[in-house]
Amino acid sequence: MENGNLSNCAACPYPLAERLCRNPEGKAPQECPTKAFPELAREGMLIYHERYGDFACQASIQEAEGYVGRDLGYQRVRPCKTRIEEIAEFARKLGVRRLGLAFCVGLRLEARAVARLYQGWGFEVVSVICKVGGIDKEEIGLSGEQKIVPGQPEAMCNPVLQALVMNRAGTGLNVLLGLCVGHDAMFLKESMAPCTVLAVKDRVLGHNPLAAVYNLESYYRSLK
Repeated sequence: MENGNLSNCAACPYPLAERLCRNPEGKAPQECPTKAFPELAREGMLIYHERYGDFACQASIQEAEGYVGRDLGYQRVRPCKTRIEEIAEFARKLGVRRLGLAFCVGLRLEARAVARLYQGWGFEVVSVICKVGGIDKEEIGLSGEQKIVPGQPEAMCNPVLQALVMNRAGTGLNVLLGLCVGHDAMFLKESMAPCTVLAVKDRVLGHNPLAAVYNLESYYRSLK
C-alpha cells in the first residue's frame, strides 16, 4: 500500500452522520478503508463467524446496555455505567467466573480494591503483580545505569510471567490495570484468555492520559 492511500480515519473531513462508515449513502475520502477495502470487510466477517461468534455479539450488547434513553433517539441517549461495572457485566454474559487481574506495583492499592469489588460480585480473581518472579532487570540485558535507581538490584516488570500464571489458572477474561507501555503489549500477546483494560498507566497525569489531549491548546501545548 502506498503511503498516500493509508487509512486516516482520524482526519475524516465529513460530519459523523454523513460518513460512509455510518451511512450506506455517505461520503468518504479516497483513503477511507470502508470504501477502499470491501474485500477486507468480507474477510473480517468470516473471522467474526469463525473465531468470535457469541463473544462479538455480547460485546455489542454490552455497548448498547451502557446507555439509557435509547428509545428516545440517538441525540437523547446518555451513559449510565462505569467501566468497572461493564467489565463485570460482560464477563457474566460470557459465563466467566474466574477473572485475571494483571496490575502494576504502583497501583497495588487500586488492585486490592478492584479485586475485592469483583470478589464481592461473585467472581474468583487471580491477581498477579508486575514484579512477580523477582528477577533482576540485568537478566534481560539492562545495565546498572539503565535502572530506575542506577546500580541497585531492581526487579523487572514481568508481563510474560503474569500471563503464564493466569494461563495456568485458566482465567476466562483478563483485566489489565496500569501496566507500563510495552509491558502491556507483551501481556496481551502471551495471554491465552481474552483481555480488556480497566485503566492504563500515566505517571504524570494520575492514569488519565487523555488529560494531555484535552489540554493541547493550553497547558500541554508544548507537545505540539
